[in-house]
Amino acid sequence: MDLVKSMMIAASGMRAQSGRMRVLAENIANSQSAATTPGAEPYRRQIVTFESELDRELNARVVKVGKPVADKSDFELKYMPGHPGADDNGYVQMPNVNGLVESMDMKEAQRSYEANLNMIQASRRMMSQTLELLRR
Repeated sequence: MDLVKSMMIAASGMRAQSGRMRVLAENIANSQSAATTPGAEPYRRQIVTFESELDRELNARVVKVGKPVADKSDFELKYMPGHPGADDNGYVQMPNVNGLVESMDMKEAQRSYEANLNMIQASRRMMSQTLELLRR
């Protein structure tokens, strides 16, 4: 039963990392979404949060994605005098998304997902080997 439990815990980690990658992809997709009117705010970067919850069926703590939190860092100002969202000085507020940071976070989420997948595969192999030993 402990192998099944470990597989279920790893699966919750995979779901959490999948949710994290979804939010990161949204950040990357909106990284150039400028404000459309002067004084309006552009897309604000979302930060993923994780929560630990008790799975009563497994009697174990599992991870899940919490509600994303808006990043309160300042927006970037870009000089684009012809843009409809430009202020009186010709500056447009751009999202506070750094593509390099998002790419690195995506890589980390991918590796965490793969680590959980490897845990599931290892547990399955151990279960199969155990069943094979019992058949003999």
